[in-house]
Amino acid sequence: MDYIKKSPWICVYNAGSCNGCDLEVLALLNPKYDIERFGCELKASPRHADILLVTGIGSKQNQKRLKLVYEQMASKKKVIAVGSCAISGGPFREGWVFTEPVDRIIPVDMYVPGCPPRPEAIIDALIKVLEELDGDKKDKPKQTRRRSKKAKK
Repeated sequence: MDYIKKSPWICVYNAGSCNGCDLEVLALLNPKYDIERFGCELKASPRHADILLVTGIGSKQNQKRLKLVYEQMASKKKVIAVGSCAISGGPFREGWVFTEPVDRIIPVDMYVPGCPPRPEAIIDALIKVLEELDGDKKDKPKQTRRRSKKAKK
């Protein structure tokens, strides 16, 4: 089964930033925003996550690690690039560390612009990704069990 059967879990990967986006992501857990009402939980391990939130720039030092984190996730995964650093390098674009945006390292499904983006914008992206995951689930045809030849005899 490729689709999500449970509440989606989120993993946050900081690819090297000023941590402004990370603070906004953590604000999603407070009572004002409370992403747990959508069934979302933050998980430390990418192996347990269905959605990856990437903050920060793409650099040579973290490209390999980001690809590994992406590969460790479930087969039906979504990636959200959070903040202008992840999308285009932001204020670090002209720096010696920045090599390329996150979407050139791993596939990105949704972009949340801003420096840092508001928690409402991150929630909006999460809801759209969740709708995509639900759409994938509804489009999936039901599998029926077939009796084996041995069972028929």
